[in-house]
Amino acid sequence: MPDDVRIRCLQSAGDREIAELSDVLIDCVEGGASVGFMLPMSRAKAESFWRRAAASAARGERLVLAAQDAAGTIVGTVQVILLQPENQPHRGDLVKMLVHRRARRQGVGGALLAAAERAARDAGKTLLVLDTANPEAGRLYARQGWLRCGRIPEFALLPDGRPCATTFHYEFLRG
Repeated sequence: MPDDVRIRCLQSAGDREIAELSDVLIDCVEGGASVGFMLPMSRAKAESFWRRAAASAARGERLVLAAQDAAGTIVGTVQVILLQPENQPHRGDLVKMLVHRRARRQGVGGALLAAAERAARDAGKTLLVLDTANPEAGRLYARQGWLRCGRIPEFALLPDGRPCATTFHYEFLRG
């Protein structure tokens, strides 16, 4: 992990955290990330999403991790959905892995992924799954030991409306 980046689990999120998380989400969507949002990506839409995510985290349904730079500004985030069907208590879904474009290629994504794995393991999870439309992100997951298990064409839309494929990955969490 870069020396000047700190990863923390957000138990709650105040207005400052919501604004900074929104900045990251807006930047990623405007950069073409297929993470569930379409253009135009408004601040109101981003803040509404983060307020719902923070409320879910406060209820213990998910983990929200944030990467902060040396100035304390959030430059990346990832979530682990803990709340699963009763026949899948061992599994978590890794979602919304986002790194602001200005902080990419500095180890932030790898640090977030490792922290999410540790936090999920600490929460009693033994399996994580994710999907990504981004080949570069797929390479990061492979470097960190995640296994690719399949690709589905035209799974979702990019923010500009074009269809895109997604690739599924999984990782067993060992003690």
